[in-house]
Amino acid sequence: MAEELVLERCDLELEANSSYHHTTDLCQDRLVVRRGQAFRLALHFEGRGYEASVDSLTFSVETADEVYLELEDERREYVLTQQGFIYQGSARFIKSTPWNFGQFEDGILDICLTLLDVNPKFLKDASRDCSRRNSPVYVGRVVSAMVNCNDDQGVLLGRWDNKYEDGISPMSWIGSVDILRRWKNESCQRVKYGQCWVFAAVACTVLRCLGIPTRVVTNYNSAHDQNSNLLIEYFRNKFGELQGDKNEMIWNFHCWVESWMTRPDLEPGYEGWQAIDPTPQEKSEGTYCCGPVPVRAIKEGDLSTKYDAPFVFAEVNADVVDWIQQEDGSMQKSINNSLTVGLKISTKSVGRDEREDITHTYKYPEGSAEERAAFTRANHLNKLAEKEETGLAMRIRAGQNMNMGSDFDVFSHITNNTSENHICSLLLCARTVSYNGVLGPECGTLQLLDLTLEPFSEKSIPLHILYEKYCECLTETNLIKVRGLLVEPATNSYLLAERDIYLENPEIKIRILGEPKQRRKLVAEVSLQNPLTVPLSGCAFTVEGAGLTEEQKTAEISDPVGPGEQAKARVDLLPLYMGRYKLVVDFESDKLKAVKGYRNVIIGPS
Repeated sequence: MAEELVLERCDLELEANSSYHHTTDLCQDRLVVRRGQAFRLALHFEGRGYEASVDSLTFSVETADEVYLELEDERREYVLTQQGFIYQGSARFIKSTPWNFGQFEDGILDICLTLLDVNPKFLKDASRDCSRRNSPVYVGRVVSAMVNCNDDQGVLLGRWDNKYEDGISPMSWIGSVDILRRWKNESCQRVKYGQCWVFAAVACTVLRCLGIPTRVVTNYNSAHDQNSNLLIEYFRNKFGELQGDKNEMIWNFHCWVESWMTRPDLEPGYEGWQAIDPTPQEKSEGTYCCGPVPVRAIKEGDLSTKYDAPFVFAEVNADVVDWIQQEDGSMQKSINNSLTVGLKISTKSVGRDEREDITHTYKYPEGSAEERAAFTRANHLNKLAEKEETGLAMRIRAGQNMNMGSDFDVFSHITNNTSENHICSLLLCARTVSYNGVLGPECGTLQLLDLTLEPFSEKSIPLHILYEKYCECLTETNLIKVRGLLVEPATNSYLLAERDIYLENPEIKIRILGEPKQRRKLVAEVSLQNPLTVPLSGCAFTVEGAGLTEEQKTAEISDPVGPGEQAKARVDLLPLYMGRYKLVVDFESDKLKAVKGYRNVIIGPS
């Protein structure tokens, strides 16, 4: 009888498996493999080798691969890619902001596991929490709650009032790695500060690190509907200015993430991209989290679907009503055809540094029978009602050269499509605005009390906006809201039009000096021209990219940088690996903040 087979050791073949599974960067000393992909183990026995005719070996193998993406290029983009873009600006001027997700950088995997281990569900019942981590639905919900710190030891504290002196401005972050490391190094204390794109980017890093395909999504003219009535109502005084505190607002843009997974907890057909929103807005089951909810359920108007379908549906479909207060105190409904909720829903394209418009995944074409069916299913009575038509129309048009530091014009373009004269008053007003709709000081105004609109005519009335008026009150999102209010006293009719103007920052130029090769020193020269009429002080470039130490990530510049002069710095790089990566650069000074730039670098063999 053959001697009993005794297992001596198991060789996990770390180097070969890690290379095959693209996890070499993720962890050097442990086996990390991808679900649904084969890997090799070598078993070593004491005394003698395995004999197939004599010995019987039994393996018990179990998978929970609910996040499998069929296409290799999509797996590479949504799991493996460490850099990307987040879209900001406004619906008519979409701005791409580079971001370093860095899910494979040193220590990030352990930080992500720590995040799971300090979540309240783990602290309450560790074994139950761990047993549910094979479900991406459960993990997505936990990550949504833990990226914000509103209920727990989460990562980021949100702030939207432009007072960031005791922390770091949300606009200054250019990657997730620094945020996650700060959180871990400071004993899981909240990091100050985040706003929606920062919350979304950190969630994307954590979910990609855990192997869940994820992308950051931006929705323009995004509604924050508190009471789930699918209606945002603005109450304004006779000048069109908003009155009172507004918790329900239209955000210029709002970011969340989508993760790819099956939904065994839902009816068939709801697998695929799921919306997850870690920005703390409203509570879900008593916690500040949102999702995952199938994007398809939003498109179909199925608001009974888990989780938080009504809130996400409102973000892309809510209706807006403006009420103007009259002299006698009564409220008059105004017509505003310039604001549509849920526009240009955007994410980075697969394998390319370009924007992909995914609005069609959330909404059917406007006016289509499918759209009306979705609204009927969602009981969206506001959208199903017939729109008021008027013979007068107004929209705000942008002028030329709307650059940071310049004076520029915007125009109220008014059309009279009737056969009659209309005697109106026009008020144009420009105010700085945060991306979430909170207005700042006035930076331009024009009032015409006696404006005659001839039959079948068009008029374009300019409003001049000066740099000296907006320079001190512009937020780091570079947005100005222009509002036009046209009133016809004879018919007691009010016509409102608004537009968000984005002021473009100067370009950061990045020049690579020398031939990029792995494990060889490389120098990058970064520069920016001061576009302002005043000198800049406190200038610094912050750089994210492979092979940078903490000391190399900041390059300060000698003061001052005069008007029209170049701010320049050199950064030493040590690329560790072959391949393509992105240098992400941020510029900040006393008067010019959160200017982003990037460059792709192809690293060849040493």
